[in-house]
Amino acid sequence: MPHTDSAKKRLRQYKKRRLLNRAVKSDLRTSIKKLLKACKEGKGDEAKNLLQECASKLDKCGARRYLHPNTAHRY
Repeated sequence: MPHTDSAKKRLRQYKKRRLLNRAVKSDLRTSIKKLLKACKEGKGDEAKNLLQECASKLDKCGARRYLHPNTAHRY
């Protein structure tokens, strides 16, 4: 456990940031799975909408460094 005030604050910040990062990544993975499922089932219109949503989320995650930008680009 941290002893100094600044280290305690850093720990609080880390915990908040970790929860936010996990939520964003989880949402991204869920949308990718939905897209792949729609493609597999042959739902073209739904897949087009999900593709736009996934591309937007991937771009944001890469830009905000939730993912490495090259990883986002590869997806």
